[in-house]
Amino acid sequence: MFQNTGEEIMKSKIINIITWIIILTILILAFNFYKSNNFNEFIRSEMILHTSEFKRDNKIKYSKSDSYKIISNTENDATFYKKLKVHKNTPYKVTCMVKTESIIPEKELSGVGAQISVIGTTEKSVAISGTQDWQKIEMIFNSKNREEVDIGFRLGGYLGKCTGTAWFSDFTIEEGTISESKEWKFVCFIFENTDVVVDGKEVKLSMTDNDISDIKDTIRRFKNNISDLSENKMTADCDAYIVKEPISKLTYDEEFGYFVASEDIENSIKEVVKQNDYDHIFAIIRLGNEEYKDDIQINDWIGLGSMDYYGIGYSNIRLPNSSQSYVYKYDTRINTFPEEVLLHEFLHSLERTAEEYGYEIPALHDYEKYGYKNQSLIGLKHWYKDYMNKNVKSSNGYVGLPEEVYTLKPAKNSDFAYSYKLDEFHEPQNIIEEIRQLFRNVINNVRNIENMVNKNKNQNLEVE
Repeated sequence: MFQNTGEEIMKSKIINIITWIIILTILILAFNFYKSNNFNEFIRSEMILHTSEFKRDNKIKYSKSDSYKIISNTENDATFYKKLKVHKNTPYKVTCMVKTESIIPEKELSGVGAQISVIGTTEKSVAISGTQDWQKIEMIFNSKNREEVDIGFRLGGYLGKCTGTAWFSDFTIEEGTISESKEWKFVCFIFENTDVVVDGKEVKLSMTDNDISDIKDTIRRFKNNISDLSENKMTADCDAYIVKEPISKLTYDEEFGYFVASEDIENSIKEVVKQNDYDHIFAIIRLGNEEYKDDIQINDWIGLGSMDYYGIGYSNIRLPNSSQSYVYKYDTRINTFPEEVLLHEFLHSLERTAEEYGYEIPALHDYEKYGYKNQSLIGLKHWYKDYMNKNVKSSNGYVGLPEEVYTLKPAKNSDFAYSYKLDEFHEPQNIIEEIRQLFRNVINNVRNIENMVNKNKNQNLEVE
C-alpha cells in the first residue's frame, strides 16, 4: 500500500514537472513570438494592405535591441510610425540606422526607398535603395503650426512604391532652437546642358555664354534689390554654381508639362547643399530653343515654384526658347525688372510657408482682384512690393505677407548647435521593461478599439 502511494506521488511530481515544462515552453514561445512581432508603440501601415511583412530581427541588428524589419516582396509603400507631441515653430532632427537589401524603387525614383518621413507630408530624409550596410540617415524638419506629427520609418515613400528589405534601428529625436535671422541664403544652380529623351526623341540643349551672363546679372539684381522690395524685412545672399553635367531626366505633370524636379538633379546638387545651410534653391534650366521649341511640352511657364528639397524651398527658372527674349536682360527701354521671375517663385515659397503656419493671405496670382496690373518695363513690381510688406488694400484693411514670415526659414543643421535629445523612442532594455511595454501595448490597443467603436457609434447616430 505504501509502495503504491509512493508511486502515485512520484507520478504526480513527474506530471507537475512536465506541466510546468509545457507551460514554460508555451510562455517562451509566446514571448518570442511577441518579441518578433512587437513594434512597441509604433503603428504599422501599408499602402496595399497585407502585402509587406513587419518583423523584429534578433539576428541582423545594429546594437543591443532587435532591429525593426520591413519586407516587401511585391511593390508597396510600408511604414511604421509613432505620433509625437511637438512645440510649434521648432526645428527637430530625427535619426536612425538603416541597412538595406535588394531595394528596387518603381520607375527608378530617387526619392523612394528606406527613409524617415513625416507621414502625410512631403517631409522626408534621403531614401536608401539597393543593398547597403548599416548607415545613419537623418530628417530635419520644422513643426511649423503643428502640435503633433507622425514620424515614420518607411520602405517606399510618398513618391512611389518599391520592393526589397530594410532594417531600422537606434531611433533618436532632438529638439533644436529656431533662428530669427532675416538673412536668407540662396543658391542658384545653372545647368549648362540638357540631354533628355522625350517621346523617343533625344533632345540636346546648351546655354550660350550670353545666357549665362544674363542669368548671373539677374541673380545679382535679385540679391541687391530684395532688401529694398521687402523694405529691409529681409536680406539675401546668393551663391551661383555652373553645372556642366547635363540634366538627363525630366518630370511630367498634367498641368505644367515637363519640369525639373529636385529628384531629377539630386546627384548634381546634394553635396553642395549638404555643406551649406541654404534657405532656397533655384534650378536654372534650358528646356527649349528655336530648334527644339516644340519637342519638350511646357504648359506656359517660365518659372515654377512652391516645391521643396528636403524642406528647403525649391524653384525652376526656365530660359525662354527665343534668344531674342529680354526676360532676363536689363534694358531701360524694354525691361528694368528682369529679376521678377526669381522673386515671383521665391514668393510662392513664402506664400506656402505662411499658409502652413496658419496665416490668411491673398493668393500671389490674385493681383488683378486688388487692382494691380502688369505694367511695361516693371511688370508687377508694385504688387510684389505691397504684397511683401502687407500693404495691399482690401475691404478688410491691408493684407499681404506677415512680417514674421521672413524669420520662418527651413530647419537646418545650424539650428542644432544647442539641441537636446528627447526620450521618445526608448527601447525596453530588460525583461521587466519588456513586460511593462507589453501591458502598455495591450492597454493602448484596448483604448484604440474603444475609440474606433465610439467613433462608429457617433457616425451611425449622425446618419440616423
